Amino acid sequence: MNSLIEKNTPSKRSLFKATALAAMVAAVLTVSFILPAEYGIDPTGIGKLTGLTIIAEAGNTEADVQEVQPEQATEGNLLAGAGVSPVSKQKTELKSKTMELTLAPGKGAELKAKMLKGQTIVFSWTSQAQPLLVDMHGEEVNAKADEYTSYWLERAQSAGSGSFVAPFEGTHGWYWKNKGTEPVTVTVTIHGFFADFYKP
Repeated sequence: MNSLIEKNTPSKRSLFKATALAAMVAAVLTVSFILPAEYGIDPTGIGKLTGLTIIAEAGNTEADVQEVQPEQATEGNLLAGAGVSPVSKQKTELKSKTMELTLAPGKGAELKAKMLKGQTIVFSWTSQAQPLLVDMHGEEVNAKADEYTSYWLERAQSAGSGSFVAPFEGTHGWYWKNKGTEPVTVTVTIHGFFADFYKP
């Protein structure tokens, strides 16, 4: 009976080999699959090939959203995978205004909107197919006369439209110059959040 038990009992050497093999397999699985999926660590590159690193990135994004926006309501979910909400909340009323500006040959003029940082407008302007030099730009509050930031500069443009988010508090708008030989009328419409829209 004792000889039968000894015959079926694995040797110390075979036990050591089996343990070492199991540890090796566990290490390979950890480095190749678990680290990329859980922590985004991918030393072998297998995580990127199999798409496992995306799982870790998605987990981090969700944690960041919850951390940045703890005030979000419990009902409903934020846009999946979005680090920033697509909603821009405003405390001021929605406004709309259209203005016209006539430029004599060789002359230039501006129209400006007073805006707080983060306020948004949607705009559209036209010069009735007459090309003008145009500079969409802005000045911070209390900026010097020659201090401004250009957003969109064109040498010969007859219309423009788009959306704009104020990067700082101040005045934001357009300067047009008529380089032709006939008077040109510019018509501008803006919709959005602003304190005033005027000709300086």
